[in-house]
Amino acid sequence: MALGFQNQSSAPKRRVGDFLFARMTQICALFLLITIIAMGWQLTLSALPAIREFGWGFLSANQWDPVTGQFGAAASLWGTLISSAIALLIAVPVSLGVAIFLTQLAPEFLRRPIGLAVELLAAIPSIIYGFWGLFVLSPWLATYIQPWLTASFGQLPMIGMLFQGPPMGIGLFSAGLVLSIMVIPFMASILTDLFNSVPTELKEASYGVGSTRFEMITKVVIPFAKVGIVGSFMLGLGRALGETMAVTFVIGNTHQLSAEIFSPGTTIASTLANEFSEASGGLYISSLLYLGLVLFLLTFVVLICARLMLWRLSNSARGKR
Repeated sequence: MALGFQNQSSAPKRRVGDFLFARMTQICALFLLITIIAMGWQLTLSALPAIREFGWGFLSANQWDPVTGQFGAAASLWGTLISSAIALLIAVPVSLGVAIFLTQLAPEFLRRPIGLAVELLAAIPSIIYGFWGLFVLSPWLATYIQPWLTASFGQLPMIGMLFQGPPMGIGLFSAGLVLSIMVIPFMASILTDLFNSVPTELKEASYGVGSTRFEMITKVVIPFAKVGIVGSFMLGLGRALGETMAVTFVIGNTHQLSAEIFSPGTTIASTLANEFSEASGGLYISSLLYLGLVLFLLTFVVLICARLMLWRLSNSARGKR
């Protein structure tokens, strides 16, 4: 009887605690939503003079001349997309290989030091990558890699034009390579945790029906974690799109459109970092904020696409079950 009375008396307290806990978590979630809306609203308000002046033509205009007051986002948008694409082309297979090696192939004495090295690379500040890219990577690329790529692929049809241009060591290719080095540990850490979460029973069952290790990895581990794999790739793309300091050091910071990946260029983030402190005049500042709004919306679109892909993958996985 005493125990029953105690349980009845503590029930209202538990209900109050549950109510407060639910409200607190709801407030935290609403705070994030309100913050995102406020950021987008403020960027839109600040960019209104440039939006009224240039409209949608701002996205396709290549000229960026503060003296004449003519601004366009085409070069910055092109550099952002190309450098991020180069980064993902390099980072996706490498990060997958690192994660598979650490979780499925590496001996025990190598897993811990290599895993620690991956985590340390993910924690290095971006400006350190920028310094390293400018003083170490760029001269090496200009001396060895870019001349070899031009000689090997520069005369090929269709793709040959990508590898033209003087081997200066700075440009879109260098920026994409530095971004890939920054994104690889970030993605590899996520993929390692995903592959470690695959149930041991599934892998043992695969071996039990005669699968090789390669077949077990490609037909059990990767399909089991494919939703998370796509999510990690999209998170890596989001990181690459908004990176600032490392890219600013090695991209050349030139407002020009070029199909040559060795040519200098610029990104939205590096343009904002280089010019915002020196911007004078309402239209100049508003154009920079218009660029920031474009980057904000671009990242938002990438995340929406990621959610749609994850939703489709999840639904297809449920349908197969």
